Amino acid sequence: MVLRATFAAAASVPWSLLAGGLLGVVLLWAAGWLLDRLWWQPRRLERALRAQGLCGTSYRFLTGDLKDFARMNQEAWSRPLPLRCHDIVPRVAPFFCNNIREHGKTNMSWFGPIPKVTIVDPDLAKDVLSNKFGHFEKLKFRALFKLITDGLLNQDGEKWAKHRRILNPGFHLEKLNRMLPAFTACCEELVSRWADSLGSDGSCELDVWPELQNLSGDQAERVMKSFQKIVIPGYMLLPTENNRKMHRNNKEIKTILRDIIGKRIQAMREGESTKDDLLGLLLESSMRETGTSGQSGMAMTIEDVIEECKLFYFAGMETTSVLLTWTIVVLGMHPEWQDRAREEVLSLFGKNKPDLEGFSRLKTLPVLMIHHCPDIWGSDVHEFKPDRFSEGISKASKDPGAFLPFGWGPRICIGQNFALLEAKIALCMILQRYEFELAASYTHAP
Repeated sequence: MVLRATFAAAASVPWSLLAGGLLGVVLLWAAGWLLDRLWWQPRRLERALRAQGLCGTSYRFLTGDLKDFARMNQEAWSRPLPLRCHDIVPRVAPFFCNNIREHGKTNMSWFGPIPKVTIVDPDLAKDVLSNKFGHFEKLKFRALFKLITDGLLNQDGEKWAKHRRILNPGFHLEKLNRMLPAFTACCEELVSRWADSLGSDGSCELDVWPELQNLSGDQAERVMKSFQKIVIPGYMLLPTENNRKMHRNNKEIKTILRDIIGKRIQAMREGESTKDDLLGLLLESSMRETGTSGQSGMAMTIEDVIEECKLFYFAGMETTSVLLTWTIVVLGMHPEWQDRAREEVLSLFGKNKPDLEGFSRLKTLPVLMIHHCPDIWGSDVHEFKPDRFSEGISKASKDPGAFLPFGWGPRICIGQNFALLEAKIALCMILQRYEFELAASYTHAP
């Protein structure tokens, strides 16, 4: 028995050494992979970019420019701007503003180990966005964005092309016209609720941001927290409180959407017409795409539809609420333009609900996302001058193609008509019922 035990122990030694050796190889490979990704690859990219004439910051291990980015944001955001000041770039994006000042309009910086090329020249930006030089893939943070949405915004290649083709018809103006009753009903509920808050003098003080915001705000806040740590490989897999909350939210949202979509598809199969909302238009487009190919069922899977619904909710609603909030703020700062906008709305619609035909004739109320380069827009770039657009977008600046609020090229925002329609309806109905001014307690801190 002693001899057999000794023999068994001796026989097991090589296997232990082999397992240890394999573990060592794996650890060495992982270390080499991390070293290449976090040091050698960024250094190679930096040399290649500098060889092409780009100036900018130098790569620093792991974090890149994130520390400077956070520090400059904290410094700039610690103090408000003077009232009616529209030179907001140094406060809103201090790091990039400083980089342009030090390294020129086209420069590089570092989002962790990932190089970021900043382009201010509109022609060069349009070249990139129109994909003239080859296939530009979107920068993906798959683990994070999959929680928010794995829809059109985060896709490339054939899947993006297929989904874009299916979704495009749902965002044509004639289709969105079917959604006007839903839009106006929501706006009517909002302005009626405000009326209930009016005091005996016919006025009240109201914080419009939470009024115009929606539940996507909580998710957006958690996304921003995750971005601070996302350069750490595998960070989204760690069971942090923020990550666990995002996973729970995502699971709950997907469960709700799957149930709604399943019921809609079943109703459509039983002969019911699609409803006049975004989901109805999306499902209708998907089924039409299937019909042209001679197949049956849906051109997109239920999971695909879920992800697209999440995209339009999180990407669309949050941005539209921000747009509306700041439009009301600047019209409160400039009552002369608020009066002109209200006069136009009342002349077109009176007290009636706005319609699609009238929207095409709005001139004073464009959605203004004014860019801030004096070389392009002139020395008055920081003045609030909506009339610079009076002769159309192409004549608003020295460069006829400099106004790019929704992007450019094949990946231009698919929801731009949807967002503009929402915003115009809301602004028209608010202007029909109310005059507004900034509260005495307002701090100008975009």
